[in-house]
Amino acid sequence: MRYLYTLLIIVFVAVVAIFAIQNLRLVTLNFLTLYVTLPLALLIVGIYLLGLVSGGALVALLKRWIRGASR
Repeated sequence: MRYLYTLLIIVFVAVVAIFAIQNLRLVTLNFLTLYVTLPLALLIVGIYLLGLVSGGALVALLKRWIRGASR
């Protein structure tokens, strides 16, 4: 089973590496007065991580509310 997990991690890393190599084009992100130029792949990964953190925080908050309501 450990070999299966290792294989899945290797495949995932390979797919992410291919994605990053194919999306090296620079894009400019404009937010209010801030302008940042970075590779498209980095922007997508950053947005994914922000969604991961905010979604996890929302789930934790909802669990806390449910536990508090059931007491």
